[in-house]
Amino acid sequence: MKLLETIKTKVTAAAVALWAWMLAKAEEWKLHDKVITLWEKAKGLWVHLRERFLRSKANAKLQSMTPLGRRMTIMLCGVFLLLGLIFGFNQLKTFMIKHFIAGMGLPPATVSTMVVEATAWQPKLSSVGNVRAFRGVDLSTEIGGLVQTVPIKSGMDVKEGDLLIKLNDASDVAQLNSLKAQADLAKVINERDRQQLAIQAISKNVFDTSKADAKSKQAQVEQQTALVAKKNLRAPFSGRVGIVMINPGQFVNPGDKLLTLQTLDPIFVDFNLPQSNAEQIQVGQEIVVTTDAFKDASFTGKVTAVSPKVDTNTRNIQIEAQLANPDKKILPGMFANVNIKLGDEVKLLTLPQTAVTYNPYGSTVFIAKPTGKKDKQGKPALEAQQVFVTTGPTRGDQVAILKGVEEGATVVTSGQLKLKNGTPLIVNNKVLPSNSPNPRPQE
Repeated sequence: MKLLETIKTKVTAAAVALWAWMLAKAEEWKLHDKVITLWEKAKGLWVHLRERFLRSKANAKLQSMTPLGRRMTIMLCGVFLLLGLIFGFNQLKTFMIKHFIAGMGLPPATVSTMVVEATAWQPKLSSVGNVRAFRGVDLSTEIGGLVQTVPIKSGMDVKEGDLLIKLNDASDVAQLNSLKAQADLAKVINERDRQQLAIQAISKNVFDTSKADAKSKQAQVEQQTALVAKKNLRAPFSGRVGIVMINPGQFVNPGDKLLTLQTLDPIFVDFNLPQSNAEQIQVGQEIVVTTDAFKDASFTGKVTAVSPKVDTNTRNIQIEAQLANPDKKILPGMFANVNIKLGDEVKLLTLPQTAVTYNPYGSTVFIAKPTGKKDKQGKPALEAQQVFVTTGPTRGDQVAILKGVEEGATVVTSGQLKLKNGTPLIVNNKVLPSNSPNPRPQE
């Protein structure tokens, strides 16, 4: 009897606790009426089942049992009843939670927005090129020797023919003078023999020998003169000298790189474009070049040559353009951002690239659509509506929208990853994504 009473007490306490919890949550989740309805149905079902049990053969059999058997049966029924209450409680809790979540609706999401506007768009081709000098060479000497004088300085502008480096040529000049004296003597002898041949004082053979000797001596003079000239390194063209690291007294070998000479005005820019753009490129087209070294400056030039073949590895076409560089700001070896204008400006709808979500099934954006209601602040309530768009060319942080949205529509520019159709929106435009057609890298 004590065990039976204990089970009865535990079951009653558990039922009361569960009932109190359900009533509290029902009030909190605004499901009180539904819980009361379910309770009334449960009570009716209990009364019905009790009456049927009292009239059933099972009750008669239970009454016919011995007191011990009756207690054991009632105890087992109490255990099963307790388990049933626990199971029913879990099912009811799940039911209440589902109805609570369903009644809440979608939680609001904080996003940034902007109004779609039409902006002027210049169609163009863009590429990254390499700056190359109009003329550029690393100078060296054909012969070795000891450096005598270096009349130039680093970064000096020189003209064609200016002396850059002079090697010691004292012995070569002395040899030249000796050869000149021999050539003069041979010339005098040849002239005398010519006069003597005129009066037939000597034979024609003697005159021919002296004539050949005079020419040989003169050839030796010219050869030595060329050798002396090679001891003087002169500018092959006008340009700017690089860093001079040669000093007087230094010995140089033939072929050693002594200094660089670059013609900076005008200057070339070499760049590549895909073969698909071959028809859009013509000699004489205007280009605009910018460099990272001069962020606020742009330089204009023209296409001077287009390669007659396509690179088999990259399938690109090499293009050469020439720029005026009077201030000599642009230096060989610089990277250059090249833009080629194609036709006249057009009006296109633009959005930040962050506003577009690219999916395998298409590109989409979210529009902030008014619901016709008011939010807590009294402002028009907005909800998200996903639409498919057709994107066009890009420039900087912007992408052109060809189809899908209309001018004046309010589009979500950030925070769209947590959105779906019908999500309430909270607009916060304190921090906006970058939307510049010509962005600059942060230093």
